[in-house]
Amino acid sequence: MKTHIYFVRHAHSIYTPDELGRPLSQRGLLDAQIVTDLLKRENIDRVYSSPYKRAMQTVEGIAKYIDKDIVIVDEFKERVLSEKPVEDFTSAITKLWQDFDFSWDGGESNRMAQKRGVNATIRLLESNEGKNFVVGTHGNIMVLIMNYFDKKYGFSFWSELEMPDIYKLSFNSKELVDVQRIRK
Repeated sequence: MKTHIYFVRHAHSIYTPDELGRPLSQRGLLDAQIVTDLLKRENIDRVYSSPYKRAMQTVEGIAKYIDKDIVIVDEFKERVLSEKPVEDFTSAITKLWQDFDFSWDGGESNRMAQKRGVNATIRLLESNEGKNFVVGTHGNIMVLIMNYFDKKYGFSFWSELEMPDIYKLSFNSKELVDVQRIRK
């Protein structure tokens, strides 16, 4: 009996320094409707999300469609890059992917963030065996989780993600057996 996780990278958001409350942009709200339409075909049982507003807004349509509340899972929030804004985001994130144990001041290393996300994923696999469930999340943490199960998902995969993006991960117990991108 397979379990299917639909990881949904949030849609485009309006940049504000408030990571928790940052909302989707107008384009992001339109794209969230596309996410809902795509997931309506997938027989979804439950919806989980990062506590960040943009992630919740991206998956709230499918939660309403299946008439279930979104369950917030703090561990699916985006990785903390550093305590202060970085000057060059691309070089900062590249350094983290080159050295899984490196972290910027006040930030999480890839290994730390991956462990957090994988632990939450395994808990959900155990409690949702044989189900189809959605996880509204963020690009970096999503790819770190995918990387744990299959090393081919790394920096170059992350750099090509879209906003939003949906990946269906199929598991036999806790073994990843297939990954499919869900597209219109």
